[in-house]
Amino acid sequence: MTPEQVMTLAHQAMMIGLLLAAPLLLVALVVGLVVSLFQAATQINESTLSFIPKLLAVAATLVIAGPWMLTTMLDYLRQTLLHVATLGAG
Repeated sequence: MTPEQVMTLAHQAMMIGLLLAAPLLLVALVVGLVVSLFQAATQINESTLSFIPKLLAVAATLVIAGPWMLTTMLDYLRQTLLHVATLGAG
């Protein structure tokens, strides 16, 4: 396996990781921002108030995007295993 192939596999793995984490992180960011604005507007200074909405929003996002995330991970795994198999045969 050449260094270029290793770098390509590592790059693909990082891109898949970012692609899979992005929806969850963006939802948590948006919900956290909305809750923070609500806290600032109502002058409620409770640090634990943002936890439950974030948890519920991330869980809902995981339920909605879960099948897509699983399909993406399985496609990457199949692609990587096929690539490794062709390297072993060659």
